[in-house]
Amino acid sequence: MKTTLQLSQKLETEEAVDFVKSEFEKHLKAQLSLVKISAPTVVLHGTGINDDLNGIERPVGFPIKAMQERRAEVVQSLAKWKRLRLREYEIEPGMGIVTDMKALRPDEELGPIHSISVDQWDWEKVILPEDRQLEFLKTQVRSIYSSLLATQAAITKKYPLLSLDLPEEITFLHTEDLLQKYPHLSPKQREDRAAKEFGAVFLIGIGGILESGEPHDGRAPDYDDWSTPTSASTKGLNGDILVWNSVLEQAFELSSMGIRVDKKTLELQLQERKAEDRKSLYYHDQLLSEKLPQTIGGGIGQSRLCMFLLQKRHIGEVQASIWPDEMRQELKTEGVFLL
Repeated sequence: MKTTLQLSQKLETEEAVDFVKSEFEKHLKAQLSLVKISAPTVVLHGTGINDDLNGIERPVGFPIKAMQERRAEVVQSLAKWKRLRLREYEIEPGMGIVTDMKALRPDEELGPIHSISVDQWDWEKVILPEDRQLEFLKTQVRSIYSSLLATQAAITKKYPLLSLDLPEEITFLHTEDLLQKYPHLSPKQREDRAAKEFGAVFLIGIGGILESGEPHDGRAPDYDDWSTPTSASTKGLNGDILVWNSVLEQAFELSSMGIRVDKKTLELQLQERKAEDRKSLYYHDQLLSEKLPQTIGGGIGQSRLCMFLLQKRHIGEVQASIWPDEMRQELKTEGVFLL
């Protein structure tokens, strides 16, 4: 049986989660000039609209009886869908949209920061061609980080026992810089070093090949721009927001984002990944025909953010999902109760 204390802890956590989400969303919409819209949970297979993430994850799919068994897929993220929606709504440059994205990723390895259930703020805004530069990307990152700081201030005021101490500014580093500084460490170890040193980092250039001959981490070729040169030794107009999680004592990714591919970079990245067969898909054809707006966008983990700001040890403390019985029992003995 559940104890009264356990139930009380869960209800208090649920209330705090709702507060974090509403507070952060309010600031995010104001900082980035976003309008909240509804989002799909499924898209049609074979259109190129669903995202491949690292390129290896399997989407959850099923046939639709009312559409002659045409196959649909549960979304993995909405990077491509949002760009189509921006065109449909005729959004002007400097303005954008944000959704509550709910996804299923059955290939995730379940653990303290990974669940098969994914919830994030998926946002996208229209930009001008001249905005396709690193400095513009940094301004958008700073706006998101300002939203995070404002939410931290509200949380510590409402829950003074929480000890949150994000730095006043986020530090920008390139994946190539980290490789040169820590050539004998793994990418994850490099992230841990940087996050612990600076507290909050935007790590630029996720997906592109580094001097080592390998990417820092995988990224699909058809949404983020990870190939545009930004200096003599660096490239990429995308990245991840990482913070130092003092509870887990590791780097903690809150967001993946970037300036999206245009016709030139899409062709280049598809060629590099030997994925040129995708050019015939609806989404890719629209982009290559230059019928879609230039955009920047990303996803910000809702449960990840709540877990971090509420200083929880496991994502299951702030998100209802499926967990192995042995994991639930082991954590319960440690006083960690999964939703």
